[in-house]
Amino acid sequence: MSALTLEHVSHAFGSLQAVDDVSLAIEAGELVCLLGPSGCGKTTVLRLAAGLETLQQGRVLMGGRPVADASVQVPPEDRGVGLVFQDYALFPHLSVEDNVAFGLRALSGAARRARVEEALEKVGMAGSAKAFPHTLSGGQQQRVALARALAPAPRLMLLDEPFSGLDSQLRNQIRDETLHVLKQSGAATLMVTHDPEEAMFMADRIALMRQGRIAQVGRPSDLYFTPTDAFVAGFFGEINRFDGVVADERVVTPFGDVDAPELRDGAAVEILIRPEALRLQPLPPAGAPPPGSARVLASRMLGRSSLIHLSVDGVGDGAGGDHLHLHARIPGRFLPAENDRLAVHLDRSQTFVFPRAIAK
Repeated sequence: MSALTLEHVSHAFGSLQAVDDVSLAIEAGELVCLLGPSGCGKTTVLRLAAGLETLQQGRVLMGGRPVADASVQVPPEDRGVGLVFQDYALFPHLSVEDNVAFGLRALSGAARRARVEEALEKVGMAGSAKAFPHTLSGGQQQRVALARALAPAPRLMLLDEPFSGLDSQLRNQIRDETLHVLKQSGAATLMVTHDPEEAMFMADRIALMRQGRIAQVGRPSDLYFTPTDAFVAGFFGEINRFDGVVADERVVTPFGDVDAPELRDGAAVEILIRPEALRLQPLPPAGAPPPGSARVLASRMLGRSSLIHLSVDGVGDGAGGDHLHLHARIPGRFLPAENDRLAVHLDRSQTFVFPRAIAK
């Protein structure tokens, strides 16, 4: 039985259709990320699950029990969920321990103190029980907000952009700690984020949203390696794009043909190649450059990888040009000189062909 089930949920704000026929189920112990650009409806879905917005259409069930449908609207405080917001929403006039204890009023004094100590210990904040929120760093406040949400032992945790206010180094540390705390708790978790790398780090499954609908749902590896359309493929980082035409179930690229078995001959298509799918090797300086080679425009070291700007001559780019400007990403240090010629080998497992979108 799923901890949270959304069935054909839709929600509008006036004429704006924020959520459009969304269905999703989350199992106990599973962490699902709602991912997507700003304004795609992901936070509205989370608020509907929490009961912070009144459901207009569809059903929300928790543990198989309806908590929102045409006849039922269970208030947020009775849904048994833990909430962590982007701004943490700690009570400034209460100490850390009193913030965590706020949702434990049904417990006796001794039981409440024990639960608070346990929750703070889990997030590494036991030594700050007497402190007040304004004396804490952003990372410490995030830990306290997580402890407060976990203290009542909810079956479902709902997190709305919980790491967005942290600097990059601290964000990496805190989300790693949060992932392990959530997994140890056994609660189902629905987390909203706009950051694809964060979603891939945190999630067992990702539900990628676009314009109020779920574009694709699956494991992070499913969305990355088998995207259902160009939007999904392009959302997980930079990608090289150029146009082509299907012939005999194949599409010609500068680096060899790519299969397009599901598309009719003559179909206009978009070819998407991840930068890491371009494997580069030096060529000898003498002689004419062979087919499938490229000229280096620039090389940049990015820390864990190198980014190479490439020009492939004699190939229309769909915009009136006679060359393609592509990016290749190579692990480690690889910095060929400007105007060097390189052989390019294509990893077809990270190359995708989709029907060309019709401009509106």
